[in-house]
Amino acid sequence: MKKHYYIAALFFCIGTMMGQGTLRKAELHYRDLAYTEAAAEYEEYLQNNKTPKAEVLMHAAEANYYTGNTGAAARWLEKAYQAGGNALPAKYMRMYILALRGEERYDRADALLWQYTALNDTLKSNLEAQKQALDVLLKQKEKYELKGLASNTDKSDFGATFFGKKIVYQSANDTVRDGAKTYSWTKQPYLSLFVAELNADGSFGKEKPFLHSAQTDYHNAAVAFSPDYKTVYVSVNNVNKANRLQNDKAGTNNIQLVYGKIQGERFDKKQYAHFNSKDYSVGQPAVSADGKWLYFVSDMPGGFGETDIYYCEIYSDGKLGKPINAGAAINTEGKEMFPFLKDNVLYFASAVHDGLRGLDVFRRVISGVVQFSLPQNLGKPVNSNRDDFAYVQSADGKLVYLSSNRAGGRGDDDIYLVVPKAETPCEKVIAGVVTDKKLGQPIPGVEVTITVGEKQLTETTAEDGSYSITVPCDGTPITSAKKEGYAANAPDDKGNINLQAYTDLVKKGEGNQEMVDINPIYFDFDKYYITPQAAAELDKVVYLMEQFPNVVIKIESHTDSRGKDDYNLRLSDDRAKSTYSYLVSKGIDPKLIESVKGFGESRLLNKCSNGVDCSEEEHQLNRRSNFIIVKK
Repeated sequence: MKKHYYIAALFFCIGTMMGQGTLRKAELHYRDLAYTEAAAEYEEYLQNNKTPKAEVLMHAAEANYYTGNTGAAARWLEKAYQAGGNALPAKYMRMYILALRGEERYDRADALLWQYTALNDTLKSNLEAQKQALDVLLKQKEKYELKGLASNTDKSDFGATFFGKKIVYQSANDTVRDGAKTYSWTKQPYLSLFVAELNADGSFGKEKPFLHSAQTDYHNAAVAFSPDYKTVYVSVNNVNKANRLQNDKAGTNNIQLVYGKIQGERFDKKQYAHFNSKDYSVGQPAVSADGKWLYFVSDMPGGFGETDIYYCEIYSDGKLGKPINAGAAINTEGKEMFPFLKDNVLYFASAVHDGLRGLDVFRRVISGVVQFSLPQNLGKPVNSNRDDFAYVQSADGKLVYLSSNRAGGRGDDDIYLVVPKAETPCEKVIAGVVTDKKLGQPIPGVEVTITVGEKQLTETTAEDGSYSITVPCDGTPITSAKKEGYAANAPDDKGNINLQAYTDLVKKGEGNQEMVDINPIYFDFDKYYITPQAAAELDKVVYLMEQFPNVVIKIESHTDSRGKDDYNLRLSDDRAKSTYSYLVSKGIDPKLIESVKGFGESRLLNKCSNGVDCSEEEHQLNRRSNFIIVKK
């Protein structure tokens, strides 16, 4: 398998500089607010200019934004953002956030929003969160067994990829091309792509070349598909127009990423990734389930080790964003390879993280804007003392394949079916990260409980806030998380949980008393019934008392000085009793409300007593309802 480390690599496309005439026309149209023409001319100019000015990028983005092309707007603003040292002028930062929201990239948009607001020094502390990258070896009894496929040959067969109800894989067993070239490194034929039917037992049916006419005379390997299977990403050797290998200065031939549309047996609208280069290798693409992210492997300059895992955004117009290194939480000084995404978990192979030997398969939870939890080794028998890699699952999780050059195989690399042992019930893993809702920081020591039927499984979050619980496949899992001092909460659809601290639900009020943090409750003039606005605020009191059942409160209501004193006293008392009745109607135990009292205008907070001329805002300060915490 190590002979194929650099298969499926990417290279930067080489373009030519466009004349300044196109840019001048674009800028003239931009100045005249002719954004449609400007967008087209900026696109033409920027496709051929590798070092554009930030101002040009921002104008191009603006032209696209105002013509509804948020994908292009986000793409150009990303480049401007990076060129500006991860910063943009306020106008364009706001536009970038809105363009990302238009592309439904909410996590990225929220992260930039935090950055934008962090320019205010008072909010900086809320944005500081650190991840600890620790290697955690998963120790458990073997629950699976591996079955070598009959379709394996005496050469290299590896890298299964689901293609609807079929499977695509790569093999050096080239029996379909007359006079096929031989790969000098392995003395085997260059890798070709095959497609096979999937049998009910997970074995491969009759295979045939995949997109035969589109395959080159050299390596064709490491494919990935868009969720609708209409777009394919393929890794091939870097060749020139004469179909001859194009090597770098050192004489090494690297592999580039091409992608396009599948039309029957044809490969249409072929494009080259903009980050292709003949000077380094990148490959092994994987696409996220929502089709918005492309992961791949590269030895491009600036990485952590020999080969690193990178990712980039896939925009709605099919263009690819700038490659981003997955960082030290994933990559080491060695080799990280063969990414695969299932739900919010990244599976990959590593030769350095704590493992059994050689390449081992690990899993990491993805949280938020592509942040990663601690690694977990999948253990035996998935991993062995040899190279184990290219781990993939079907969408329903019922079919799992692995590639390995372990002892007992038929060839150099073989594809294995991973099946549960007969005595082992079907199980699945639910994983996520628990964070503070306000600060966004991970919370260790949270008790996460998953209930499936009558079975309850509990785990405490690690230092990085992550949890991973194996549950039965049958039944509907119900997840809850709790920790003293936090309100309990359920996970989002990715398994991540935000907890709200008690201290974020209360505030210090009059006389330094602790009270529920709500907005002022407004009553209609001369009335005391609960308005919709008042109900929304009172629901915050209900929430706190439900989440923290030991809390006891007292209710105090106050008026301003306008009106007769005795009338104001009665009105405030009626309003206090009205809020009391609302809380009780929502299920709050009356015993948890120590007292209910209206004080009229007897406790003014400012100078606005009888006869004093005050503004409406000054009077409003005195009209208030407080929910004071007397016990917790």
